[in-house]
Amino acid sequence: MTHVHIGGGQGFWGDSDDAAVHMVHREDLDYLACDYLAELTLSIMQRQRMKNPAAGYARDFIGLMAQIAAEAKRKGTRVLSDAGGMNITGCVDALAATAGRLGLHGYCIGYVLGDDVLAALPGMQADGIDLANLDDGRDFGDIADKVVNANVYYGHEPIVTCLEQGADVVVTGRATDSALFLAPLVHSFGWAPDDWDNLARGIMAGHLLECGGQGAGGNFDYDWRAVPDMANLGFPIAELTESSFHITKARDCGGLISVQSVKEQFLYEVHDPAAYITPDVTVDISQATLTQAGDNRVEVGGIKGKPRPDRLKLNIGYHAGYRVVTYLSFAWPDAYEKAQAAAEILLQKLAKKGLKYRDCLISYVGLNALHLGVADMSPERLRDQNEVILRLALLTDEKAEAEKIIPEIAPLQLNGPPGASFFGGRAKAQEVIGLWPTLIPRGAVQLTPHLQKVD
Repeated sequence: MTHVHIGGGQGFWGDSDDAAVHMVHREDLDYLACDYLAELTLSIMQRQRMKNPAAGYARDFIGLMAQIAAEAKRKGTRVLSDAGGMNITGCVDALAATAGRLGLHGYCIGYVLGDDVLAALPGMQADGIDLANLDDGRDFGDIADKVVNANVYYGHEPIVTCLEQGADVVVTGRATDSALFLAPLVHSFGWAPDDWDNLARGIMAGHLLECGGQGAGGNFDYDWRAVPDMANLGFPIAELTESSFHITKARDCGGLISVQSVKEQFLYEVHDPAAYITPDVTVDISQATLTQAGDNRVEVGGIKGKPRPDRLKLNIGYHAGYRVVTYLSFAWPDAYEKAQAAAEILLQKLAKKGLKYRDCLISYVGLNALHLGVADMSPERLRDQNEVILRLALLTDEKAEAEKIIPEIAPLQLNGPPGASFFGGRAKAQEVIGLWPTLIPRGAVQLTPHLQKVD
């Protein structure tokens, strides 16, 4: 019986390499998949590439591969990642150079192009695709002249082709996180394109691994104190056969695989448990089961699949204005009252300068910066605060407007309520990238798999 072992090596761009390195060197994985992208990450990468044509991908991945590529090749562990971002060929070239330095001659790098459809947007509109905002129905014309990037979420098919062609590593752009994990399973088991139940199992394997440590006791809301050795947190591993599905982790590392820890990741970002939509399959986990099957081992069952959607999600990043965020801390006594007074002074100065802004958010770190309107703001809570940090965030259409508030912040150390402390350096006006989700027909996208061998 075929057994497939897949490790989840990264949860986001900037995540630690430690767990991935440990997995590759301590376990016998068939595959390791590493997720670097989020909704707005591509817009950040596009800005990097506009400044430097050689940038625009997750350079962290190259550093990771320098540590694991040789061992992974020796063990037959194939690596998949969406680290290509907005410069997939640049990432491939850097990876090839790394493989060459490691002496991995004949190393095969697969990659997928076609998710970047920025240049195709006018043609889509001409073909009658309206690109309306998926959340609120706004017309695309509102932002058509402000677009930074446009990338389609796609599924497993072109990734499978790269594996079939013999790729040791596969680099993609905006494939879905879970497709990086589903593709090896489809390749290994030969699942049909309409085998919805098995495709759904594969998607949920990816879903449980795609956030790295969060699937193995990291960010564990239920009982974080019970997670052992978080300084050496292991990331989850999925073990699948045609009839079984388990989540576990590597040996000799920290972390926790329990029903409750898996359950938290199981439901993460799933808006409708009976219809979790992906490009590959619509997943139904409404009757799913999780069973403790041993130490740091959970069995997953009862996952069902339904046909995939007819359209693909397109995320468009666009210039949405400028922001300034600043902080002023105030010490006991009357810390909250002082912070409130400082906020009022700043608002008066904004009005005096005639500053035009779209939004202004005032919150107090330590009180309501996270919980906002549901925070406990009772007199008893406010009276004895040791310290409170005023946070003021301003959103404007023009950079010059945002910059008007900057000279007013530092002077409050001497010109406002007592006990103020200005930290973090002088505030700066920063560009805001907005997210515009929409749907497009599958036929509007042409995804192409490629293979490059290292000499």
